[in-house]
Amino acid sequence: QVQLVESGGGLVQAGGSLRLSCAVSGSTFSINDMGWYRRAPGSELVAAITRGGSTNYADSVKGRFTISGDNAKNTVYLQMNSLKPEDTGVYYCYARGGLRVSWGQGTQVTVSS
Repeated sequence: QVQLVESGGGLVQAGGSLRLSCAVSGSTFSINDMGWYRRAPGSELVAAITRGGSTNYADSVKGRFTISGDNAKNTVYLQMNSLKPEDTGVYYCYARGGLRVSWGQGTQVTVSS
């Protein structure tokens, strides 16, 4: 099993930045890819990264968000710059390995105009 703990959400003004972290523990060897979903309402895959380092972004965040991983710390980051009010939502980290998907508890991001 894989456990995920997110941190880094908060309230920020439009144009500001936040960095989300997702600390991973457990059977990390089984993970093929990780990423972040935003729920706000509706659900959108914001960014994903594979074990090999390939990344994928939603069109709405391209050029503003960057996903990265630190294998030594077993942590995945989402650097969010030039934030907009429409980025507001609960951000969930996920880890997928085979048919199993594990989720974090979610962290609130609020961008004020």
